[in-house]
Amino acid sequence: MITVKVTYTVSAAFAAKNQQNILTFLEDFRDLNADDFRYTVYLGADGKTFIHISQYRTESIQKELLNVPSFKSFQKQRDESGLEAEPQIEVMKLLDWAGDFVIKPMS
Repeated sequence: MITVKVTYTVSAAFAAKNQQNILTFLEDFRDLNADDFRYTVYLGADGKTFIHISQYRTESIQKELLNVPSFKSFQKQRDESGLEAEPQIEVMKLLDWAGDFVIKPMS
């Protein structure tokens, strides 16, 4: 299991566009085999800090997701938007978990 946490801050002016871009790539991710990964995105209380937590069963599914065109477009637009805080990437080791529920996005 590969687990990655990415945290970054966009400008307030770009936050809504960033959210739209995230929803676009997540919709494309839903067309893939969801048994092989979990990808969640959180928005911080400031409304412009984003936290992406991704879990991949294998390195090959990680590479597949990271090469989805809408994801690459999201990254490009994010990086060119004038970030307030550059992406901080943290690879984590899954220790354990409890519970299993279906997460439904809040609109």
